Amino acid sequence: MKQITKTQVTVRLRKAEDRNEWYLYLEIFPVFIAGKEEPQRVREYLNRSVKTIEWDKKRVARTNLKTGVKSFKPKRDDNGVIICRGERDCETMLYADGIRKLRQKEYDNADLYNESDTLKAQLQEKQKEKFTNYCKLLLKKRHGSANSSDSIRTNWKCLIEFIVEFAGDDLRFSKIDLSFADDFKMYLLSAPYRGKKKGTLSNNTAATYFSIFKAIVSQAFIDGYFMTDLSAKIKGIGDQESFREHLSIDELNLLFNTPCDNDELRRASLFSALTGLRHCDIKRLRWKELDVQTNRIKIQFRQKKTKGVEYTPISEQAIQLCGVPRLPEQLVFENLQDSSWISRPLEKWIQAAGITKHITFHCFRHTFATLQLSLGTDIYTVSKMLGHTKVTTTQIYAKVVDELKDKAAGAIKLNTTVQKKTQEFLQSN
Repeated sequence: MKQITKTQVTVRLRKAEDRNEWYLYLEIFPVFIAGKEEPQRVREYLNRSVKTIEWDKKRVARTNLKTGVKSFKPKRDDNGVIICRGERDCETMLYADGIRKLRQKEYDNADLYNESDTLKAQLQEKQKEKFTNYCKLLLKKRHGSANSSDSIRTNWKCLIEFIVEFAGDDLRFSKIDLSFADDFKMYLLSAPYRGKKKGTLSNNTAATYFSIFKAIVSQAFIDGYFMTDLSAKIKGIGDQESFREHLSIDELNLLFNTPCDNDELRRASLFSALTGLRHCDIKRLRWKELDVQTNRIKIQFRQKKTKGVEYTPISEQAIQLCGVPRLPEQLVFENLQDSSWISRPLEKWIQAAGITKHITFHCFRHTFATLQLSLGTDIYTVSKMLGHTKVTTTQIYAKVVDELKDKAAGAIKLNTTVQKKTQEFLQSN
């Protein structure tokens, strides 16, 4: 049978030595502390004081043996709250009693439950919370700063919207289990795109959203919303290799010599093709990050997507595309539009060059990677220049190069018709 400690929490007064006021504190007894054989009396001071206490003249607290002066106990109402004359002191006493109730409940619960029971009780409370609210708080915590990637924030917001569409805004943690995860996975694989884009989500887009869902569930386990690591049991959506559209050297030169209505866009696009930098990194690139030395030009900056500090050597042609140097804190491409606004002017420029491929700004980064590998640069160097954290990410471009090589291998064909006729002639004679 479990022994009940019967700990009692009481509001007490302590007289200030130099003025006519009393400090408030909680007296807690008995408290059993590891390493102590006897029960302890614990005091918790509340950083509050009162002056207008009502004293009970019938209840003597103590008598000074030298002076014979008596002190009395304070009057308390039916609820045990110390009575004061002043309104402000009354409010202070109610505050103190509120803290007392909170502490009393904690000690009472400690008597009623063991550690496992307490954890279960806490879990039950947490599982009543709304899952989408937690998702939004986690988004703000992880990616709320200005340095976070806009695309990552957009993916998180889209995922939350898909969760609401699938299960409603009132989804509670208690409903999240393996069955829910499997059903939500199947939903994403057939869900329609949001916004103006038509059709269902691509396999890789669904995989991205579902991986964020798994990350949220994993963090929720750490934060005590699940008894087990549910995310470790959830099987993700496998990525499908997607085609990385890119430009050939001839097409790149064609673009270079094609006028563009937006010269800043033209220079930034070609700069991306020569350096492999993303749009977000080019847009925030400042002149102080360009280090021009004798026979060596480099950029040293922090990637917005991976947060890694990168050292990237660049060519003289790339630095020429930057234009006339300005103040260190000024942006190199000061008037470069956001990624959501450049699709139409970019498409117009591509069409003017006579190129029929579907080229986005990010395709210039693909172009850099593909051309570097096709020209013989080893994959590890290209991976470092792209700022990839894993070389497996860069291997996607290597497969594109292999396809080009296979195509090129069959480009040279011999005329076997003449050889065949010669063999027939020799055999007949």
